[in-house]
Amino acid sequence: MFNKILIANRGEIACRVAATARRMAIKTVAVYSDADASAKHVAACDEAAHIGGSSPKDSYLRWERILEAAKATGAQAVHPGYGFLSENEEFAQACADAGLVFIGPPPSAIKAMGLKAESKRLMEKAGVPLVPGYHGSDQDPALLKREADDIGYPVLIKASAGGGGKGMRAVDKEADFDAALASCKREAINSFGDDAVLIEKYVQRPRHIEIQVFGDSQGNYVYLFERDCSVQRRHQKVLEEAPAPGMTAALRAQMGEAAVAAARAVNYVGAGTVEFIVEQRPDGTMNFFFMEMNTRLQVEHPVTEAITGQDLVEWQLRVASGEPLPLRQDQLVLTGHAIEARICAENPDNNFLPATGTLHVYGLPHCTNFERGVVRVDSGVRQGDAISPFYDSMVAKLIVHGDTREQALARLDVALAHTHIVGPSTNVQFLRHVIQTDSFSQANLDTALIPREQAVLFKQERVGLALAVASAVAHTLAQERAAEACSTAQSGWLDPWGRHDGWRSHGPSTRRFDYLFHDQSHIVQLTCLHDGALALEVAGESGVFTFTSVTQGYDVRFGTQRQIVSVYQQADVVHVFSALGATQITVVDALAHAGDAQAEGGRLTAPMPGKVVSFAVKAGDTVTRGQTLAVMEAMKMEHTIAAPGAGVVAELLFEPGDQVAEGSELLRLEL
Repeated sequence: MFNKILIANRGEIACRVAATARRMAIKTVAVYSDADASAKHVAACDEAAHIGGSSPKDSYLRWERILEAAKATGAQAVHPGYGFLSENEEFAQACADAGLVFIGPPPSAIKAMGLKAESKRLMEKAGVPLVPGYHGSDQDPALLKREADDIGYPVLIKASAGGGGKGMRAVDKEADFDAALASCKREAINSFGDDAVLIEKYVQRPRHIEIQVFGDSQGNYVYLFERDCSVQRRHQKVLEEAPAPGMTAALRAQMGEAAVAAARAVNYVGAGTVEFIVEQRPDGTMNFFFMEMNTRLQVEHPVTEAITGQDLVEWQLRVASGEPLPLRQDQLVLTGHAIEARICAENPDNNFLPATGTLHVYGLPHCTNFERGVVRVDSGVRQGDAISPFYDSMVAKLIVHGDTREQALARLDVALAHTHIVGPSTNVQFLRHVIQTDSFSQANLDTALIPREQAVLFKQERVGLALAVASAVAHTLAQERAAEACSTAQSGWLDPWGRHDGWRSHGPSTRRFDYLFHDQSHIVQLTCLHDGALALEVAGESGVFTFTSVTQGYDVRFGTQRQIVSVYQQADVVHVFSALGATQITVVDALAHAGDAQAEGGRLTAPMPGKVVSFAVKAGDTVTRGQTLAVMEAMKMEHTIAAPGAGVVAELLFEPGDQVAEGSELLRLEL
C-alpha cells in the first residue's frame, strides 16, 4: 500500500479522498490555486503545494506542475478525483512516465472510452446495446444534419469528448438543428478542446440508470449494482438514488453483466461507471442502451457506498496498489435505499443561473462526513468560505440512507429542512420541492421530471407573509432584549427609558415595522397591550403574537400558526427557515434609503462574473422581448442574455472574449 499520495483536485472530492487516506494511515498532499490558498481541502491534507492561478487552466489543468509537486513531496501515486484531469489519458500516461501510480484506469482505457463515437463502436463489438445514431468522424455540418434527418427528430447532439451535461443539446425539429449544433460545438471546444459531436435518437420517457463497475489488475470484475440519475436539469444530475425504483433482479443482472462486458472490452482497472439510457415502454418493460462510460469515480458514488457498506475510495487505493478486488460478485449485498441531493450555488427560478458569494451562514443537519451514515454530508467548504466563479457551483452532497425508499425520502426532506445557507442563492428549497412532487415520491421517473412538474417546482412560497413577518419581528425583539440585558449587566442598573417592550403607564402602545416581501411593501403594526401581551397585524390579518427562544431559533406563534423557525439577518435581509420551507423578507428603513436612486432602465448587466462568448445583435438592431442578445460563459456553462423588452440596441460595450465582472453593463438598449 502507498505511504503518500497526491490528490490532484480540490473541494469536496479532495476532502473525500483525504478522509479515506487518513483512515488507512496514508499521508496526503493537496494542490491549490491562488483562489484556494485557504480552502478546506488544503487543511484536510498533510501537505500542500501551490500550482498556479485561480483559473483551472492556470492550475488544476497544469499537469506538469502537479507532477512536479508529487515529485517534490515524495508522493508515490496521484488520485485525480473527478473533473479536471481525471479522464485525461495524457495525464495518466505522464504519471506512469514519471514513475507515479495513477489511481485510475490505464491510459488506453481512458482513451477508448473518452471519445463517445469510438466507445460506441467498441461497445457494439462487445455486444452492448446501443441507441440508434451517427458516431462517425466526418463532422461536416451538412452531413450531421442529414444524419439527424435520417434518424428522425427529436435527436440529441452530444460532444464526443464531453461529460457532465456540457456540449449537449436536444433538438426537437429540423429548423432548430443548425443553431443547436453551433452552440454545442462552441461549448465543446471551450470545455474539452474538441468540437466533434455525435448524433443520437432522443429516447422518449428515458431514465438514466448507471452501473458502478470495478476491475483489478488480475482481470477480476464486479458490478456494485445501479444508481438512478434520471432527475436532471440542463442535462446535469440533481438527485441520484440506489437501487433504481422498479428495477427487477433479472434486469439488474442483465445491465450489470453488460457493464462488466464494457469494462472487460477495454481491460479496465479501478472504479468506473457505465451509463445507460433506459426506455420505458407502455407495457411496463424497460430496454437499456449504452450511453457512455465515465472512467473515474462518480460524484454520486456515496449512494453506492450506502447500500453496499463499501468504501469505494478504499477500493480504488487497494486496486491501484496492485491488490485484488476486496470482494467477489456473490459477496456483494444490497441493503436498504439511499438518495443523494446535490446542493449547488444557483438560482433555480432564474434558469439555474450559477451564484457566487460568501457563505455567511452554513448550517448542516446532524450528520456524518465522508463516511457511511443515516445522514451524510460531503462538503468542501466551511462557513465564511466564498463560492467563486472559477469552479463548479456544487456546495455539498447530502446523502441519506433508509430501510425503504419512503424512509429515505422522509429523512432527506428533514435533512434539507435543517440545511441553512445564507449568502449565494442555492437550490436547497428547490430540492425539497422536487422530492415532494407526485412524480418523485411515487417513483414516476424520467429525465423530463423537472419540466413536467415545473408548476410546483419554481417560484414557490411555502412560508408565507404572515410567518415571515412574525419571524422577522421575533428576531428584532429578541436582539433588542439581548442588547438590553447586556447593557444592564454591564452597568449594573436598569434604565427604565432604555426598555424596548413598549410598556406605557396606561393603554396599549403601537410600533410600526416596514417590510418588503416578494417586491410588495407591507406595513406591520405590533401592539403591546396593557397586560404585556403582544398583537400583530399584517395585510389585514391580526392575532396574538408570542415567541420563545429555543435551541434552533424561535418558537413563533401568530394567530393559528405555530412554527419553530431559524432566523438569520444579513444587512436588511432577514432569512427565515422552517419545516415549511425557507424565505426572505427585507427590512425597509425609509430614512436610510431616502436617497437611493431608481435603477436605470435600458441597461443589461452581467448576472455573474464570466466571459462574453458572443453577441447576437449589433448597434442599431431592433429587438423584441425575450430575444437573445448575448451569450456568456461562467462556471463552465453557457448562459443566454435576453432582451427585457422591445427596443433598439444603442451600443455594445464589450467584445466577444472579454472577461466581465458581475454587474458590468454589457450593452445599452433604448426600450
